[in-house]
Amino acid sequence: MNYTIIRIKNARFYAHHGVLDSERMSGGLFEIDAEMTCDVTEAEAEDNLKKTLDYEKAYNFIREVVSSEKFFLIEALAYRIALKIIGNFDVVQKVVIKVRKPSPPLGGLTDYVEVEHSEYRHAEKQEPS
Repeated sequence: MNYTIIRIKNARFYAHHGVLDSERMSGGLFEIDAEMTCDVTEAEAEDNLKKTLDYEKAYNFIREVVSSEKFFLIEALAYRIALKIIGNFDVVQKVVIKVRKPSPPLGGLTDYVEVEHSEYRHAEKQEPS
């Protein structure tokens, strides 16, 4: 099988996620990477747009999840984004979501905290013949 990987790198959103009340109240910057492994051949991509990935739509799904509710954990945010993408694009066989929180409140200096979540399309159960 041949696969195409489509990546959205460093999408930035201002949102209200975090364990601390102050994080959820004042908000902060979140950076998101999405890597979508698609089962698409060149012929399918040229012949049928339904078999390709609309990455603008994927970006909009990411934005929708980031802004729709407040998450205590960025792990939960990454998980929800992955489910939204794999659930809405049949061509996506695997999605890897990375969520970064720049300058997290750790009591010291660090660039960011990052979580990564992978979600795979599961083959539907086949009925015995």
